[in-house]
Amino acid sequence: MLDNIQKQILSEVADLHSVPSGAYNIRANGKSEARNTTANIDIISKEDGSGIDIKIKPNTKNESVHIPVVLSQSGIKETVYNDFYIGEGSDVVIVAGCGIHNSGSEASQHDGIHRFFVGKGAKIKYVEKHYGEGSGEGKRILNPVTEIYMEEDSIAEMEMVQIKGVDSTKRETFAKLKEGAKLLVRERLMTHGKQSAISDYVVELDGEDASADVVSRSVAKDNSYQLFNSKIVGNTSCTGHTECDAIIMGDARVVAVPSLEANNIDASLIHEAAIGKIAGEQLTKLMTLGLSEQEAEEHIINGFLK
Repeated sequence: MLDNIQKQILSEVADLHSVPSGAYNIRANGKSEARNTTANIDIISKEDGSGIDIKIKPNTKNESVHIPVVLSQSGIKETVYNDFYIGEGSDVVIVAGCGIHNSGSEASQHDGIHRFFVGKGAKIKYVEKHYGEGSGEGKRILNPVTEIYMEEDSIAEMEMVQIKGVDSTKRETFAKLKEGAKLLVRERLMTHGKQSAISDYVVELDGEDASADVVSRSVAKDNSYQLFNSKIVGNTSCTGHTECDAIIMGDARVVAVPSLEANNIDASLIHEAAIGKIAGEQLTKLMTLGLSEQEAEEHIINGFLK
């Protein structure tokens, strides 16, 4: 049974306030706490105990899978391997994410390695949220690795969110797209204090008319550090776009490295990057409406990361 702290973290990373409907696997402090399968979605533990396989039957529609992870004990360090097999013609939502409550002195760390095999004509929406809290000096560390292999005419929409409390994170994402496949990535990130966040994206467009749109919006406060690397490789007639838009505050540092590689005359690739502070006129306008400077900053940031 989950305790109150674990339930609170679960609500933050997966918007769950009770047991979800559909398929789910809830992992807490290194072990599975609850699991449910459906007629169309099976969840199977790997034989070596390192993670789970999620198998979704062809043409499964309007179903969801929740696989959140909760760490509430200081000093836990784990690596979990989860593989998703999405059948042809499916249309499903997958909600993952990890929350760490660390009130101790030892670091707590979760490294989740997720591989997606998206079948022909299938569509997935994947939501991954990271969250940290706790009064201890122990670090809260999350290092997600995501691999996406997309068959013809498949669609993957990925929402990567990290807004609060994670001391160190390195996100590595690799995608390989066949003919007509479409990938959309939306990253939302905020760091503060001495936190660091590194995001590495590599997308290979191998099939004709494949397309990718990788966009990051971030806010860096205090003495935190962010590095955004995004590379799109066009190997045929395809379209690709990558963008980093960041607000920098205090003594923070932000590095954006968008990269394009065109290996075909019909590859159409675009990159954009913008880093800057909150405009003074924005603050002034909100303050004339009665907000304090801090309230005005929070209002702008919330709207920017929405």
